[in-house]
Amino acid sequence: MSHRESRTALFLVLCFLCLFVANVKADDGYRLWLRYDHMRVGSIAVQGQSATFDVIRRELLGAGIVVGNSDDASVIIGLPQTSTFIRKLGWEPELQKLGPEGFRIHTIRSVVVIASTTDIGTLYGTFHFLRLLQTEQPIDRLQVDQRPALKLRLLNHWDNLDGSIERGYAGKSLWIGVDNKQRLLDYARANASLGINGSVLNNVNANSEFLTAKYLKKFAAIADVFRPFGIRVYLSPRFSAPIDLGKLPTADPLDPAVIEWWKQKAAEIYKLIPDFGGFLVKANSEGQPGPRTYNRTHADGANMLAAALAPHRGIVM
Repeated sequence: MSHRESRTALFLVLCFLCLFVANVKADDGYRLWLRYDHMRVGSIAVQGQSATFDVIRRELLGAGIVVGNSDDASVIIGLPQTSTFIRKLGWEPELQKLGPEGFRIHTIRSVVVIASTTDIGTLYGTFHFLRLLQTEQPIDRLQVDQRPALKLRLLNHWDNLDGSIERGYAGKSLWIGVDNKQRLLDYARANASLGINGSVLNNVNANSEFLTAKYLKKFAAIADVFRPFGIRVYLSPRFSAPIDLGKLPTADPLDPAVIEWWKQKAAEIYKLIPDFGGFLVKANSEGQPGPRTYNRTHADGANMLAAALAPHRGIVM
């Protein structure tokens, strides 16, 4: 090959490499473990109607899977009360023992059945099944029964009023000062895929303003996005909120006016967020107000807040 031919060949190789590199993109990590790049499965029947079942359908469609409703599908997802196929299996006693967030995945005569007593349980079962497919596990003899070991599986966010995150190292708040529903959906998907069922939305070094109508309405909108994914929202209230917002002279947890203020505030929250999870409270630490400010115990403070939440089945941490 002549020198001129060599230079021409090298030029062509370089052009090819430039074109190749221009069309290759590294994975930026945003999809996390929900990449669904190598799915091999037949059609899936999703037998149930709810916002959570709609999430299941979208998740499967996003994985490139054909979704229908027929008993002839290779995978059937549903509840005994929504699926004739599952009801005929007689699994209800076993599913009840697994609880509302538990699920069963069994292969029955070459059909994979994903069942639970609730739509949230089937969502968890669906994510488990998708992980099996993603990691190319055999599905011809599945015998999976799972239930959560912990009832409360929460993320505790330290988001501030200005959108900053205390001790945060990866950007600003996902919900304070922003309105990005897609980001909230992506957050909910990622957490539901791991079985996370709660999210504390604000910093434990709390500001009372988080309990005002302005922010409660925003948190209610977030709760609407999270609800189909089985995620409840929680808040960190400032212990002095009856003074800051209610203009009371004290936040003493044994004072009748303070007790009544928290009951009314809890009722206001649950009117906007019927499935509100409850309060995570930091008190008498690092300068935060608390029951000891009034010579009361932490038990006094916790019981006062618990009494306000109890009619709504909320909890105090």
